[in-house]
Amino acid sequence: MKLPIPFFFALVILFTACKENKDIKPAKKDKSLISYVNPFIGTGGHGHTYPGATMPFGMMQLSPDTRLDGWDGCSGYHYSDSYIYGFSHTHLSGTGVSDYGDILLMPTNEINFNNGADGKKGYRAHFSHDNEVAEPGYYKVRLDSTNIDVELTVSKRSGMHKYQFPSSENQIVILDLEHRDELLGGSVQIISETEIIGFRNSKAWATDQRLFFYTQFSHKIKDWNRRYEVLPTKLHLEFENPNNESVFVKIGISAVDIEGAKKNLEEEIGDKSFELVKQEAQGAWESQLEKIVIESDNNDYKTNFYTSLYHSMLAPNLYQDVDGRYRGMDLNIHQTTDFDYYTVFSLWDTYRAGHPLYTIIEEERTNDFINTFLAKYDEGGIMPIWDLSANYTGCMIGYHAVPVIADAYLKGIRDYDAEKAFEAMKHSATRDHLGLKSYKEFGFIPVEEESESVSKTLEYAYDDWTIAQMAKAMNKTDDYKTYTERAQYYKNVFDPESQFMRGRFRNTWFAPFDPYEVNFNYTEANSWQYSYYVPQDVSGFINLLGGKDKLEAHLDKLFTAEAETSGRDQADITGLIGQYAHGNEPSHHMAYLYNFVNKPFKTQEKVHQILTELYTNTPDGISGNEDCGQMSAWYVFSSIGFYPVTPASNQYIIGTPLFDKATINLENGKHFTIQANDLSNENIYIESVVLNGEPLNHSYISHEDIMKGGHLVFNMSSQPTEWATLEGQEPKTSIDEHLIVPVPFIAKGDVAFKGETEVTLENVDKETEILYKLNDDEFKVYENAFIISEPTTLVVYAKKDGVESALITTKFYKIDPNISIKLETEYANQYNGGGQNALIDGIYGTQDFRTGTWQGYFDEDVIATVDLGSIKAINEISVNFLQDQKSWIFLPTQVEVLISNDGNEFKSIFTKNYDAPEPLEGSQIETLNSNLKSKKARFIKVIAKKLGKLPEWHLGYEHDGRSWLFVDEITIK
Repeated sequence: MKLPIPFFFALVILFTACKENKDIKPAKKDKSLISYVNPFIGTGGHGHTYPGATMPFGMMQLSPDTRLDGWDGCSGYHYSDSYIYGFSHTHLSGTGVSDYGDILLMPTNEINFNNGADGKKGYRAHFSHDNEVAEPGYYKVRLDSTNIDVELTVSKRSGMHKYQFPSSENQIVILDLEHRDELLGGSVQIISETEIIGFRNSKAWATDQRLFFYTQFSHKIKDWNRRYEVLPTKLHLEFENPNNESVFVKIGISAVDIEGAKKNLEEEIGDKSFELVKQEAQGAWESQLEKIVIESDNNDYKTNFYTSLYHSMLAPNLYQDVDGRYRGMDLNIHQTTDFDYYTVFSLWDTYRAGHPLYTIIEEERTNDFINTFLAKYDEGGIMPIWDLSANYTGCMIGYHAVPVIADAYLKGIRDYDAEKAFEAMKHSATRDHLGLKSYKEFGFIPVEEESESVSKTLEYAYDDWTIAQMAKAMNKTDDYKTYTERAQYYKNVFDPESQFMRGRFRNTWFAPFDPYEVNFNYTEANSWQYSYYVPQDVSGFINLLGGKDKLEAHLDKLFTAEAETSGRDQADITGLIGQYAHGNEPSHHMAYLYNFVNKPFKTQEKVHQILTELYTNTPDGISGNEDCGQMSAWYVFSSIGFYPVTPASNQYIIGTPLFDKATINLENGKHFTIQANDLSNENIYIESVVLNGEPLNHSYISHEDIMKGGHLVFNMSSQPTEWATLEGQEPKTSIDEHLIVPVPFIAKGDVAFKGETEVTLENVDKETEILYKLNDDEFKVYENAFIISEPTTLVVYAKKDGVESALITTKFYKIDPNISIKLETEYANQYNGGGQNALIDGIYGTQDFRTGTWQGYFDEDVIATVDLGSIKAINEISVNFLQDQKSWIFLPTQVEVLISNDGNEFKSIFTKNYDAPEPLEGSQIETLNSNLKSKKARFIKVIAKKLGKLPEWHLGYEHDGRSWLFVDEITIK
């Protein structure tokens, strides 16, 4: 009997697969995995990591401080620095805002409380990387200025210092509580010849952080019983050490009280030697890293991998004492032994890949994270968005504790109160702050209502989809409908003409539009970098674009576009491949979208490029802020061959493996091994895939595939192949139930106009019926463009198949046709306020500059001349300015008003000078009024002088920062 050719090849593949499956053994390590970790990766460039000693997800991060402030000093350390100020006990890994650096200790040889930052001799010391060692759980350095050797190691909540002084004389340690952020309160007290205690209450990113400490020294403190009228915040300790033995410092910390710090030290370290504590710390790290074992001949790749895995385990941080007590979000003390309580949840970053990684290798800890969310919900009224040491920072967007819970629940991780969790998820989605009021009412966030409106609309829609998925799993049909509808709100910020996600400003599209422009409509991004963020409904997004070929072409343009941005300078936008910005999280899923259009080989090309070009075994080896593990979690996932594009879908999208073999050792005792045959730098394309002995022809796997253990085998090729390119072999996310009707928009027409304006209405869904009314008229079906010639209120909505969109109301303003304005200086496009006539359109700016109602001038004076059309009697001229110092927006130094009859010769009639600015919190609107007592003129010129260089007290001063002037509405009566 002769077999048909296709059937014959199928048998060959199956036979080969079975043989491969039988021969596959779990990956084995060739030596200690901690030896592959390079903690210096990310300490240069903009990685913002630290090299010091810490435990997996531990409370203490004992690390050197080389930088006191500035964006690249967020972790306290930067590889380019050459001085160490001391060794503090808390640090943040890879954040974009600075905090921590608590309780600085510095061994030195003379009493000096000046840190030396002013260039004068102080206690800081020069060091060289040649004499510096960093390993998981251990750090060592020689201080060149004093020839003191320092070693550091830790347990979870406690740590040890080891100092070897060059001689027995002048063995001094400086303790400085004023180091780094603003000290609200604190003190140090010597309680015995070998013990000190104290606390530190500070303000930085966390506005009320409290930390207590208990410290033991191996040698007696000279003059230990000295008395102070007021307990100090800086202290020197000199030791009696005639034999010049190593001086050991043991320290416990607690957010609760000194007794908690003491218990933490006694239980975790007690009488243990430095070497034993180091051994236990490194043993804990070895066990953690063994959760994924890889095999490769490329040591740099292995170093990048294990350093990434290490970085992914530095946060969140334990925030609970050994007795179960912790400081909650209400700043009160709570206690539980049912779960471990954590802080430092950088959720806008880590919900994408960090927490999905934990659902595979940290199931038990994931339950603790979710129980922590619910405890914070009880204590502070909301689940965390970005919490830090019992403080809500108000940083970043979305409510991304929600997808973390939904993802875990749908994967069967449920050791928490699921009903309460669902209640907390809905609570996050039903508040009225941060644009949610508009989002719920209109189905999108208007530009004029909330800053970063496009990004917030898109991220809320994804979060809502995860609520819907959990509601469906819990048989909550009404909630499933509500949040499935909300998950489609992304459609309301899609502009069908430009094919980008855009801000809707007074129900028109924010203009002029430049997809390269970084502006206040997006979060740390531009339109290129947010227009693909529809992971919950890629099929729906494809339909909006007009087909899979359109998405493919769009992605091709993304990766080949000019690698420059315009508009606002955004330091986070790094790691550019075209407009793909790997250094910032909104881009992280994009390379995998080619799979959704049946072009997985393009995903393979881009993923391999990112893995090998944007991660290197160097201090600047991370292309952007490490962001508490997200940048590293992307690498961990992608290097073993897949990535969670849509957390809560239980689906991982296949990319391309970087290693010959990788084994995930699961908490359930099973193993999932990924093997790549014929892998090389050229063989990056997938020819075929076998899962547990069966051919896998679709370009994704499920969470269940991993958790039940088994084998995934890639057969690699040097050329793109046809694998998973057929229709039906692609991954898919789609919303097919409870479809919404998108809200119509004003495609043509000026909201502020002279004479008249022609208005055209459109909808992203061309099949909807649009209805509108003007003022108090009845609604009528829109058929053709119409003219508005007077101040008018327009109300529009759409309907289809009995479903209606939200109602949108837009006010049209008529500008006196006889009045015009000439601007002699150039405003910034991203802060255009509505364009050329923004200062005379009758629409006033609000407290928030990001809502698009102000006209912004960067490092420019404002020179504006209003032409009234004829000579008129003028009684009053007023003009508004905004101040928001944190955002570099300052009042002018001087405002002058001049008048003229002919537009050539001007007479100054009013001048106001402003005092040098003093620090102020929040935003303020300054209205300048000048009473003219019926002076006659045709032309009014307003000149507002810029501040220019920022004042010395401002954070931007050290970067030679320049000020903004924000102005709106010149009113003439």
